[in-house]
Amino acid sequence: MTPVQNAALLDLTHANSIETLWDLHCRRMANFGFDRLLYGFTRFRTATSLGDPNDFIILSNIESDYVTHFVNDGLYRQAPMVQWALENDGAASWTVLQMMMESGTVTDAERRILAFNAKHGITAGYSISFRSLSDRAKGAVALIAEPGMSQADVDAVWERSGELIQLMNNIVHLKILTLPYTPPNQALTKRQREALEWVGGGKTMQDIATIMGLTPATVEKHLRLARQALNVDTTAQAVLKAALQNQMFVSDA
Repeated sequence: MTPVQNAALLDLTHANSIETLWDLHCRRMANFGFDRLLYGFTRFRTATSLGDPNDFIILSNIESDYVTHFVNDGLYRQAPMVQWALENDGAASWTVLQMMMESGTVTDAERRILAFNAKHGITAGYSISFRSLSDRAKGAVALIAEPGMSQADVDAVWERSGELIQLMNNIVHLKILTLPYTPPNQALTKRQREALEWVGGGKTMQDIATIMGLTPATVEKHLRLARQALNVDTTAQAVLKAALQNQMFVSDA
């Protein structure tokens, strides 16, 4: 790699927030002709579901109207490249979609998704599905070619720089997993976070009250509000979810 490429990778590792990281990455990918990106990650995958969309990490620089329909309206469930990402690791050219169309194996639901994408100028690109050690976790990113680029153009870019592009996306994915990310309406207050941290540290309610200088009833109030914010039923679930979101035990969380 060149010194410039090394510096670009180093910049990604030094990013101290998801916002900074994502801005850097979008600009780097645009240099390769991918001017729009859609990243998704879940820790709550099951055999029949990816979990609650409110718990997803979704990052994108595509217009919000597209992302709202694709994610919140559940279009992703029938998207061919999302299905590919769930079943595979690594990178795949969107020539897969052309092959599906030509072979007649596209379902009516998938055809509607492809038409929806085409309406938004999403017709050529590459997808990367990240390897995970957990069956419940899955992340992937769609790299969408800028207007005017054909799939053949995209494949030519990948032939020249695919390994570097995949390396940069792998670094970004791993970096995202270390940074605090709060889904909408799930942010904890400082007191809620502190109470959960002490629960996670094995302290009793009385211990936590003494440490925080509060009454046990006030501690329980903070824990109840934390459970509500995180949309879980038990404090143990709240501790786990807050930890997975890196809302706990993180400086300046």
